[in-house]
Amino acid sequence: MPYRWTKNSDTEQELRLWPHNSLPPRGAMGVVLAVFLFGLIPLFAVLGSVLLWGLLPFLLLTVLGLWLAFEMNYRARSVFEVLTLDKTQARLVHRNPRKDDLEWSCNRYWARPEMHASGGPVPHYVTLVGDGREVEIGAFLTEKERIALFDDLTRKLRDSA
Repeated sequence: MPYRWTKNSDTEQELRLWPHNSLPPRGAMGVVLAVFLFGLIPLFAVLGSVLLWGLLPFLLLTVLGLWLAFEMNYRARSVFEVLTLDKTQARLVHRNPRKDDLEWSCNRYWARPEMHASGGPVPHYVTLVGDGREVEIGAFLTEKERIALFDDLTRKLRDSA
């Protein structure tokens, strides 16, 4: 699961959520290298001719485009959320490298998770409600992970009461 609970102290717990990453950076570089090497195979037939210089830029553009696509994807997936629960407060911080951090906090007693089975941007959309505001949490998780997250949040917030 791309989220983990940690206990910082006797009275404070922290939940970290991050998007799923099925291809690590080392694997992505392997894919780029494989595309480059397999792209060189047809060029061996035209080695020593002027045609090589006509085909080589297309191979290099393909490899560059693939590498840029991986880089943009990794940058987009560097979003994460941190929910901190202490004895009296619930605090959620949504970190996005392209924007400012978004923060929400309220009295832990009034904080409660809600699940919207339909009608949200994704199925089983999970939000936290408290202090007159409603904020999303874990929108980048899969549907099964959001359901499990809702159960975890319900249990952790109920344990404080």
